[in-house]
Amino acid sequence: MTTTNQHQLTKRQLLKSLLIAIVIAAVVLLTAVLPAEYGIDPLGTGELFGFSKLYQDENISEEKETASSLNFKQIKMEKLGSPSSVTKPMEAANPAPANQYPTREDTITVIVPAEKGIEYKFKSLKYGSTNYEWTTDKGIVYIDFHGEVKQEQPPQNVFYESYTLAYSNNMAGTFTAPFEGKHGWYFRNETTEDIVVTLRLKGQYELFK
Repeated sequence: MTTTNQHQLTKRQLLKSLLIAIVIAAVVLLTAVLPAEYGIDPLGTGELFGFSKLYQDENISEEKETASSLNFKQIKMEKLGSPSSVTKPMEAANPAPANQYPTREDTITVIVPAEKGIEYKFKSLKYGSTNYEWTTDKGIVYIDFHGEVKQEQPPQNVFYESYTLAYSNNMAGTFTAPFEGKHGWYFRNETTEDIVVTLRLKGQYELFK
């Protein structure tokens, strides 16, 4: 008959082993798990050992995915304005008036239908200055911010000068009219839902009635 003696741990030893395990788990949590999984690095060890590089914010990931999925066509300067075959009207060289339109301020709502485009313009005298801001309620639109020279008898192919071409959901700036005429935006909605554009104007201009 063979007798095997098994070593049994005392309560003190069990407690000591448990405490050691808890300490090791806490160290792993603070140095590796929190920096890698949650972007929390209280001891600075995540950055030291490279665990922080494993963390990826969900919001940033979603933004990158959204941006990469837009796939807008590149806008080139050759698309600016009317074709070279359209002559710039001589009225563009007229001198600026002695007095500009009185300064005013307006907020306008423009609904851009799904998969369609729409224009919104205001009147400005030569060298009239206007601050503008516009934003969409959702989504991104294509814009062509441009102007047309005032002519008594405009031809069929009207000359227009583009100031900005872009894809955006928000824009602000200051505009000085290079000639008297109508100036404004062509908004094109390439999504399957209507987009509401809220436009703010402040400066020397008049609205079309």
